[in-house]
Amino acid sequence: MTAPTLTDGPVTLRAHRPEDVDAVLAQATDETSRRWTTVPVPYSRADAVDWVASRRAAWASDTEERTFVVEADGRYAGQVGLRPDGAGAADIGYGLAPWARGRGLMSAAVRLALSWAFAEAGLAVVHWRAHVGNWASRRVAWACGFRLEGTVRALEVQRGERRDAWIGSILPEDEMRPRHPWFDVTTLRCGDVVLRRHADDDALRIAEACAHPSTQQWLPALPSPYTLLDAAEYLAGREEQHASGAGVYWAVADARDDRLLGAIGLSDVTTRGAEVGYWVHPDARGRGVATTATRLAVRHALLPEDVGGLGLERVALRAAEGNVASQRVARRAGFTLVGRDRAAERLRDGTARDFLRYDRLATDPPTPR
Repeated sequence: MTAPTLTDGPVTLRAHRPEDVDAVLAQATDETSRRWTTVPVPYSRADAVDWVASRRAAWASDTEERTFVVEADGRYAGQVGLRPDGAGAADIGYGLAPWARGRGLMSAAVRLALSWAFAEAGLAVVHWRAHVGNWASRRVAWACGFRLEGTVRALEVQRGERRDAWIGSILPEDEMRPRHPWFDVTTLRCGDVVLRRHADDDALRIAEACAHPSTQQWLPALPSPYTLLDAAEYLAGREEQHASGAGVYWAVADARDDRLLGAIGLSDVTTRGAEVGYWVHPDARGRGVATTATRLAVRHALLPEDVGGLGLERVALRAAEGNVASQRVARRAGFTLVGRDRAAERLRDGTARDFLRYDRLATDPPTPR
């Protein structure tokens, strides 16, 4: 078997050529490529020469990686490879040169490779793996219809160290399109408050807020004591929520100096609705931060998709009886009290409290921003 040439117009998959050596070397020594792949470090031009020269023989094997060059705009853009197991399955791997990233080229290349793998190579399944945290690779797999099967601890070995990895699969009958939404974090602003994507340096303020007794009182599920490690895990969890289509989460920040003031999120997102939840750092309370953030997040949730919103029909909000501040936010953000869940949750002090249920519909009159 030799490498075929496949194209959808903008993207072409082809065999390696001797003139690809310098581009392979540049990609292999790129910092991002080194971080997420098993490419040897250091990597020399001789390594690139050997790699390119070995590709023809690899195509003739039942178990060696069959690698395509990804070409776009008439130039080398990266590589995509299928490593068959000799029994009807293969692992897929891919990477792009820095100049080609963020343009959807790899998703197109992977679809071309998968179509060939199922129709011409007769594969029954293709598996995808990526180190946990490699969101770019996961986004390509999501866009191409892979089903995320889960996270396997210490699955992969990278330069002598074991790494946790995600694993996914796709079958010939699966559609090569996303199975669920992947929520982007739209920046929202009103006055001195901005809702933005969380940043790693938010961790200290998150830990301060979530360790405070007043926060712990009303959010009993928080770890206690709440540490910087808990804050880091919270930040990683927000990205997982976005990628799995389960929720959208924002840092609430001061528009003047970007200091974290709180957090707000839409959880349990379905095609119809979601639940909003929030907290505010103790030193930012009493300034209307939670009300402004809630109005912004809920407006975004209920706006139609064709104007940049999520197109939901309903947003729910729950507040413990006794949490007067949260109830005040609900009223000021235009929510309607619709019910009470008796003894719904046990708080940190051991008491079982009723929870008040509020909701806001897309058809409700707008509230001032």
